[in-house]
Amino acid sequence: MFIAYVVVAAVLALMSAGTALAKIRGVEPASSGLLAAGVPRSWFVPLAVLNLAGAVGLLIGIGWRPLGIAAAVGLLLYFLGALAFHARARSAAGLPMAVAFAVLSAVALALGIAST
Repeated sequence: MFIAYVVVAAVLALMSAGTALAKIRGVEPASSGLLAAGVPRSWFVPLAVLNLAGAVGLLIGIGWRPLGIAAAVGLLLYFLGALAFHARARSAAGLPMAVAFAVLSAVALALGIAST
C-alpha cells in the first residue's frame, strides 16, 4: 500500500502544481475553464496557492502521513468545490478534469489511511 500511496501522491502533487502554475500564468485551458464556471479572475492566485499547498502537503506526507492525509482531504474538498462550481454554472468545460482530480484525491486519501 505504501508504494501505491507514494505513486498516487506524487502524481497528484505534480498535477496540482501544474494546474496551480497554469492558474497563476493565466494559461488558456485553465483560465477559460475557471471563467466558464463563474470563478472571478481575482480568485485565480488564491486557488493556485491552495493547489500548491496541497501538492507540498502530499509530498511531505510521504514521510509524515498525517500531513499527507490532511492534504488529500483538502484537495478532495477543493475539487468537490470545483465540481459544484461547474455544476452550478452548467459548464462542462472543466468538469472532466475536476472529476479526475477529485477521484485521484480520494484514492490518495484512501491509500494514505490504509498505509498508516
